[in-house]
Amino acid sequence: MRNIAIVLFALVLFSSCSGNTKRIYIMSKGPAIYDEAAKTITAKDGNGHDEKIINISSAAVSLKLNGPTGEASLNLKENGLYILNIKTDTIIGSLQNYVSTNKQKEIMSQDELKVKIDSLQQLVAAKNISAAHHNFFILPNQAVKITDNYEAIIVGPFHQMTTAEKVDGKAPEVYRFYSIREIRETIKKLEAFTIATPAK
Repeated sequence: MRNIAIVLFALVLFSSCSGNTKRIYIMSKGPAIYDEAAKTITAKDGNGHDEKIINISSAAVSLKLNGPTGEASLNLKENGLYILNIKTDTIIGSLQNYVSTNKQKEIMSQDELKVKIDSLQQLVAAKNISAAHHNFFILPNQAVKITDNYEAIIVGPFHQMTTAEKVDGKAPEVYRFYSIREIRETIKKLEAFTIATPAK
């Protein structure tokens, strides 16, 4: 009986720990260093884009950040999947519906183009941002909960992923993120297509 009680206690302890998980995607320019004992994350400014995934099993966790924009403290209470931005740029993203390549629309009308530009401009201005809309505006030294789904696919800045296959007949939960600089460059490129070509 005593052995059974010990096993049951261990199972309860394990289930309680596994039920308090924060999966954190750390996005940085230089490699980020996570000190698990001290609960600190350090990153320097660097080139390109770097990502590190950490899992923390705790009902609540306090993290200290030391990044290129200075020091900060974060308190994460909810379980789920987070993105932590320790870059110098704001990170912007949203839930995406990735379809097969042959179903992607290659040509947009001028009206569709204007709607796309307006949508991107609103994101850059942090307008209509909410978890309900599944879009996110993540400032430097900030962490934001993205979803309760730990298996959601996170596509970070500068990645080229354009499609994702269905899993068991269902579209995967995919979130695509960009640096604010990327989106501004995209807006400029799209705006160039709205300028009428002079008639010859």
